Amino acid sequence: MALYPFKFRAQLFHKIWGGHTIAQWYDHVPVDYENVGEAWVMSDVEKYPTEVINGSHAGDSLLDLLEVYMDELVGEKVYDIFGNHFPLLLKFIDATDDLSIQVHPDDDYALENEQSLGKTEMWYVLPSALEAAVYLGWNQEMNASLIHAAISDGSLARYLREYNVRAGDVAYIPSGTVHAMKRNTIVAEIQENSDITYRLYDYNRVGNDGRMRPLKLDKALEVVEMSPSKEAGVTHAQVVEDGAVNLKKTPYFTANLLTPTRTIQRDYAPLDSFVAYMCVEGQCSIKALDAEQDGAVTMKTGEAVLIPATLNDIVIEPDGRCQLLEIYMEV
Repeated sequence: MALYPFKFRAQLFHKIWGGHTIAQWYDHVPVDYENVGEAWVMSDVEKYPTEVINGSHAGDSLLDLLEVYMDELVGEKVYDIFGNHFPLLLKFIDATDDLSIQVHPDDDYALENEQSLGKTEMWYVLPSALEAAVYLGWNQEMNASLIHAAISDGSLARYLREYNVRAGDVAYIPSGTVHAMKRNTIVAEIQENSDITYRLYDYNRVGNDGRMRPLKLDKALEVVEMSPSKEAGVTHAQVVEDGAVNLKKTPYFTANLLTPTRTIQRDYAPLDSFVAYMCVEGQCSIKALDAEQDGAVTMKTGEAVLIPATLNDIVIEPDGRCQLLEIYMEV
C-alpha cells in the first residue's frame, strides 16, 4: 500500500443544543438522532477515531495510518513532537441553542491534570439562516468571587464580550479564554487534539440523560484568564480567487482560505507537515500528482481530506463555487 489523499467518514454527535443543518451533509446520521451538534471530520481521539473511506486504506483509522507511516504522514518535526498522535482535531459545529460558557486549559495544565493536550482553537463561521453571535473573553477585570456571584444569579453572560458574526468571520480562542457560541451559529472548528472542556455556566440545562449537565468550576477557575483577552477576537476573511489567504497563524496550526474558481495547483514541498482540507462550501476534486496510487478524491461541504507530508504536488479542481480551509503546522 502507499500514501495518497485520505478522506474520512465523519463521527457525528447528537447534542441537546444541536441543529439540522450539518446533518444534511451526511448520509450516515443515526435514525434516533433528533439533531446533530458536531461532526468530527478528522480525529484520532481514542473513542472517536475517523476512518478512511477511499482507496486501499478504506476502513483504517487515522491512528492506524500514523502507526504505519509515522513521519511520512505528518512530517518529521511534527512526528518528533507528537509521535503516534495526530496534533489536531477538526470539526463542524451546528448550534441552534446557546452553548455553555466554558474555558479550555493550556498544554501545561492539561498534560499535568488530564494527560492530554490543551485546547487553543479557531472558528470559521459558516452561513446561518438567522443572526449568529459568539462570546469571546471578559469585558472587564474579573475575579473568582465575582464569577461565583454571576453564576449564582445567572448573569455571567453580562461580563462577556459579545460579537455578532457572519459567514466568513474568523474567531480565535486561545486556551484560558472564556467563551461560548450563541444560538444559530454554525462553524468549522480547528483545534488542538483535545476533548477537555471546563464549563462555568450551562443555563441550568438538562443533558441527554435527564440530569443537570456537570460543571467543572474548580478547574475552570484554575485555568481561566481573569483579564480581557488581548488575543481573542473576530476578524473577517478576505477572499482572493484562486489564491490562498491566511486566516490565522498560531504555534498550533496555520489556517488559510482557498477559493478556487478554476483548476489550481498547490506546492507543499517547502513544508515539513501534513496538509488538511476542510470543505466549507461547494465541492471539488483533489489530486496528488506525486502519489503512487489512488491519487484523486472528491470532497464536498462538510468533508475533510488529509494530504500526507510526503505528497507535494496537489491539484484542486472546483465544481462550481468552492471554498476550502487549508490547515498545516509550522514547527
